[in-house]
Amino acid sequence: MTYDRIGQLLLTPVDPEAPARVRRLHQLGIGDRAVPAFDTFADRLAEVTGAPYSMVNFIDENRQFFAGLHTPTGTHSGTDLGAVAATSRIGRFLARDHGYCPHVVARRKALVLDDVCDYPRFAGNPVVDEIGIRSYMGAPLIDRTDILLGTVCVVDTEPRRWGRAGLETIKAMAAELAELIRRREDGAV
Repeated sequence: MTYDRIGQLLLTPVDPEAPARVRRLHQLGIGDRAVPAFDTFADRLAEVTGAPYSMVNFIDENRQFFAGLHTPTGTHSGTDLGAVAATSRIGRFLARDHGYCPHVVARRKALVLDDVCDYPRFAGNPVVDEIGIRSYMGAPLIDRTDILLGTVCVVDTEPRRWGRAGLETIKAMAAELAELIRRREDGAV
């Protein structure tokens, strides 16, 4: 577990790789604007997993940005969690200390939470009360330079049993998106 200087438990993990990640995202020209190909990828991710929400999430020092986003209504507006809660829509931005993707980034491996309320560390996350997130599955998005750019993830407002098949699917989809980013960088897309 990670603690701050005063000895209090930090619910959001420390992210020493953030500066290198931000540099790499800028180098790739992604991470701060919506990308139609990433929205299409998020749509397919939702379809494959059966999840109502899916994201291609890039994380900097202060926030998360959903460069690819799928919602049940197809709405991609809203700018912060407050807007999301007020309008029942998932927006493109989320504070770094909201949600579970920062944990995937810190761990550098997939995270599956069938019911976030089963885990005291995760049950108190603001997305539970403010958006109603109850289930999460995410995998790290690691590029060819071994920089962890962010995550691909799916969430649901109901508990779900993602199972081994879900875990394998989310990991395979992350690898597929890493390959798409490589091809974009090479100019092949």
